[in-house]
Amino acid sequence: MHPHSIIPIGEIHTPFKQKFAIPRQPNLANAPGLIKFDADVFHPDMLRGIEQFSHLWIVFIFHQTLDKGYKPLVKAPRLGGNEKTGVFASRSTHRPNGLGLSVVKNAGISLKGGQTVLKVSGVDILHRTPVVDIKPYLPYADCIKDADAFLAQPTHIPHRGVRFSEMAIKVIKQHTHTYPDLYELISDVLAQDPRPAYKQSNENDAKVYKVQLYQFDVAWQVTNGEVLVTDIVEA
Repeated sequence: MHPHSIIPIGEIHTPFKQKFAIPRQPNLANAPGLIKFDADVFHPDMLRGIEQFSHLWIVFIFHQTLDKGYKPLVKAPRLGGNEKTGVFASRSTHRPNGLGLSVVKNAGISLKGGQTVLKVSGVDILHRTPVVDIKPYLPYADCIKDADAFLAQPTHIPHRGVRFSEMAIKVIKQHTHTYPDLYELISDVLAQDPRPAYKQSNENDAKVYKVQLYQFDVAWQVTNGEVLVTDIVEA
């Protein structure tokens, strides 16, 4: 085998401060991302023409799982979390080379603190994840209409109703100016029921779960088949 090195071109900033509750695939939640580039490898000309593409492929490193290694077989959430499938037949974060791939919406180039940044949306990536490449999404080549993916269709992703307590709504309104997308983001993320697969059949779960989005700890539980956001606290 020939050794190769991959140098990150920057990192992506997202609302997801922890792996728990990150959407299972991109574009399942309208979550924003901001790619900040490493000055040692970046030149603004690298982005010339990128505005022609509505969507982009982001290649990144699963940096928080690299030290955990990988196994040939992994538990597949789409099969209930107990059955196993080959690592190359999965989207597991535990992989021989720890690389991830997500297609996201191109939200345009901007300047932040005098530096060029690339805005995207529909991300399913942890905050401050190293980015190693960006490629344009080409519908004529990347969208295979007759492709098949057994048990990997959107119908297998939970979609629960989401309600907010008065206290949670109050906090959201207090931060509307800074985080205008907070209500939508929480709704999108929790509608997919981030609980472990073996718990998703429980329509009345007394346990209070917490997910961190931006700098907020969002407390929620499942009641009568719906997600109830009980409280939102600044971390």
